Amino acid sequence: MQPPPFILICTDKFRGSLEAMEVVMALKRGFLRGIPAAQVEVHALADGGEGTFELITAALGGQIYQTNVANALGEMVIAHYGYVLDSKTALIEMSQASGLAQLPLERRNPMLTHTYGTGQLILDALKRGARNIVLGIGGSATNDAGMGMACALGYRFFDRENQLLAPCGGNLIRVARIDYSQVINLQDITVQVACDVSGPLFGPSGAALTFSPQKGASPVMAQQLDEGLQHFSAIIKQQQNLDVAHVPGAGAAGGLGYGAMVFLPAALHSGIDLVMKLSGLENQMQKADWIITGEGKIDVQTLQGKVVAGVARLAQKYQKSVVAVCGTLNLRPDQIREMGLLYAESILTRPLPLETAQVEAAHLLEDWAERFCGVLKLDSASHS
Repeated sequence: MQPPPFILICTDKFRGSLEAMEVVMALKRGFLRGIPAAQVEVHALADGGEGTFELITAALGGQIYQTNVANALGEMVIAHYGYVLDSKTALIEMSQASGLAQLPLERRNPMLTHTYGTGQLILDALKRGARNIVLGIGGSATNDAGMGMACALGYRFFDRENQLLAPCGGNLIRVARIDYSQVINLQDITVQVACDVSGPLFGPSGAALTFSPQKGASPVMAQQLDEGLQHFSAIIKQQQNLDVAHVPGAGAAGGLGYGAMVFLPAALHSGIDLVMKLSGLENQMQKADWIITGEGKIDVQTLQGKVVAGVARLAQKYQKSVVAVCGTLNLRPDQIREMGLLYAESILTRPLPLETAQVEAAHLLEDWAERFCGVLKLDSASHS
């Protein structure tokens, strides 16, 4: 007789309804309803966006700290970050300081917003003793190429008339000279940037033309911001002899991926790959019979490095069966298979208004997991 299955549940949040830990726990309840003897482990995940720092801080046994910083429009807010004393590692999420969700729709304007508060978070962590920084850069309200973050660290930007410029997306085009004389000591600091976007800094698939409209930019503003990013990178190339505008991920978070490379000693990583590595998912995965992953929507963006794609890619290394669950499924069967998934399914069994589906998400996840236990039992029977 086959032993009960070992099920590893590792999902992202379902945006708008459940956090990642709520998702994995709902699925666990459903699996244990269907197969009470099953061994079920849960592992909440994120891809570098909101929630990343909390998940990794908990996994590494760190603590959460708070400090007052500027939001994307310069207003003071309370922001949190994680710190692991043993490894002197700070886990920082730029959306805590410079996030889009903090600004109401009518105040979103990437010509005016900046990442200064993200730089303040980095400063606070360094003062606490951090030597290693993991920076998640999803969910930004900004398009300043990290200019604001750089200002917080001591960089100063001047125009052609030698006037000091305030950091913001609209001023990128005006930068003529960068002063480095007041930059804090960043030697012996390692910075790993977790991003879920692989686009370049500028151009048709760059930060401004692709993402600034959802941050409040009109088509004219998006074009101006793109020109600003091109100009800014030319100044960096001229003054620092550094040309990284086309590195995948440079355009993430309104160009903060680029700014981290030129103003910090940073390396860019796939957000989900970095989270899986830091949180120890690979060790758990090796023991599992079945791996259940998921996120609110599985679509073409999933293919570009979101949680589901990352889990499927890692699982292939160990030839594990991976099943994905979601609220909305917008991929063809061949795309699902190419990602490395055995199967993907929506938790919705009948048409529901979005608001109702979000409210009922936990129950829908439980019911889906209980139904899927039928597949697990058939698999177990076929191997007995």
